[in-house]
Amino acid sequence: MFRPVLAALLLTATTSAFTADPIVIKFSHVVATDTPKGKAAEKFKQLAEKHTSGRVKVEVYPNSQLYKDREELEALQLGAVQMLAPSVSKFGPLGVREFEVFDLPYLFPDAETVDRVTDGEIGKSLFARLETRGIKGLAYWDNGFKQFSANRPLREPGDFRGLKMRIQSSKVLEAMVRQLGALPQVMAFSEVYSALQQRVVDGTENPVSNLYTQKMHEVQSHLTISDHGCLVYAVIVNRKFWEGLPAEIRAQLEKAMRETTVYEREIAKKENEDALAAVRASKKTAVYVLSDAERKRWREALLPVHAKFEQAVGRDNLQAIQRIAAAVEADKARKKK
Repeated sequence: MFRPVLAALLLTATTSAFTADPIVIKFSHVVATDTPKGKAAEKFKQLAEKHTSGRVKVEVYPNSQLYKDREELEALQLGAVQMLAPSVSKFGPLGVREFEVFDLPYLFPDAETVDRVTDGEIGKSLFARLETRGIKGLAYWDNGFKQFSANRPLREPGDFRGLKMRIQSSKVLEAMVRQLGALPQVMAFSEVYSALQQRVVDGTENPVSNLYTQKMHEVQSHLTISDHGCLVYAVIVNRKFWEGLPAEIRAQLEKAMRETTVYEREIAKKENEDALAAVRASKKTAVYVLSDAERKRWREALLPVHAKFEQAVGRDNLQAIQRIAAAVEADKARKKK
């Protein structure tokens, strides 16, 4: 009798393993599906489900379908969603001001510097600061550099005077806009198009892929390629949810995230280049590229923002990033020889 009973138990266990409901990860973000972040979220879904053999199901909710900017972090902490990819600017209001180092104007000269910083000790130490708030950091994605748009030409720092400029909730970005003589307006990303259309705000800052996919170029007559700041995203999960997953599932999801991060960084540059070409082709927005001399004047005009926030973002972090940027520049010079 023992053998038939054992066989029945084994069959039941095997059947339940195959019929068990998958683990659901709700992945919410605020941008369109055809942006670098939107495409990367879909890529992660595909890889996560593949690597876990269907034991995990990822549900992606783009374009603020579930939550707006100010709501999504609270939803993650409460467990209403399991995964987000917010810009790191959103961690300042959470009390982790060091993340605002990424908002400092003209600190990061190129994408390679950004990647070395986020993949190194600074990125790891910043993620560690989130854990006491119930958040686990998995990866850093980026969307290249931000450009200013408005309904009048922006060629010199003085051209901003009196403009109402939409920004994310960041003390650094607020100070940057005020330094230019403009009025900062904190607003959820999903509300920006209508605010520009109705002239509630006069302009904004975005990577071109975000500007184009949200059709902001249709309600902005001028775009300045200023490359004044980088846009970095942090892919984060609810810490309690993550630590409650089986170890092998976590390992498979980490593998999926590593592969997705490589993919996201590869497409970000091309997506922004393609978006810029599309904006130009639309003929709805005049595109102006700052000269080296103009960019130098902008950088000098905004340098006081660095001094103002040196203590908040951490002097050590600031100096380490400057050393990394110098090392990247030196590496490029050697390769040219």
